[in-house]
Amino acid sequence: EVQLVESGGGLVQAGGSLRLSCAASGFFFDDYCIGWFRQDPGKEREGVACITVSDGHRYYEDSVKGRFTVSSISADAFNTTVYLQMNMLRPDDAAVYVCAADYNYCSVCPPARGMEYWGKGTLVTVSS
Repeated sequence: EVQLVESGGGLVQAGGSLRLSCAASGFFFDDYCIGWFRQDPGKEREGVACITVSDGHRYYEDSVKGRFTVSSISADAFNTTVYLQMNMLRPDDAAVYVCAADYNYCSVCPPARGMEYWGKGTLVTVSS
């Protein structure tokens, strides 16, 4: 059974940081693109960051560039966990953050083919 279990969400002040975790199981982790998406009520779901586990290729959505570092999304193949280190958070970053996985390489986030597996999400709240 495929599982993607997110954790690490919470309440943070604007300018603060959070580290999200996505524990993956039930598929061969190394062969997948794994990403973080966020969903805010009334808005479309958007990709925040994706990583191709096999080669470490990363993609970041424009609004987080300059605030998240090059290595903000990282994959721990031993523990089959993907992390998202979020820095300089703003109130408009508040959303439910959901982890998703799809087989093979992703040059954009999400890849055009979509994502195959989804977690249930973790809530991030940013106070101004």
